[in-house]
Amino acid sequence: VQLQASGGGLVQAGGSLRLSCSASGNIFPPNTMGWYRQAPGKERELVASIGSSSGTTNYGDSVKGRFTVSRDNAKTTVFLQMDSLKPEDTAIYYCYRWQRNRDYWGQGTLVTVSS
Repeated sequence: VQLQASGGGLVQAGGSLRLSCSASGNIFPPNTMGWYRQAPGKERELVASIGSSSGTTNYGDSVKGRFTVSRDNAKTTVFLQMDSLKPEDTAIYYCYRWQRNRDYWGQGTLVTVSS
């Protein structure tokens, strides 16, 4: 399974960014896709995830109400709409996919929020 993420960049506080991550290769349902992030000197934390069967979403406490995770109908691409960004959202964002008791990770995309 290969994951290709895009959409990171530099944005001012209060702005928005949209991340995308496409999966290819030996992909199967059911699965979960989503995002983690890691800021300098901090542990990796869950940002958001979405299941393929029920579409159930899960968010980290720090992003609830500001970020929205979604996926396309083919269930191969996951999106992360990030609104009302804060400097503390600055991190490398990693896309992941879980299927058949294994997880797969993308290369990470840098999001920088300036104050």
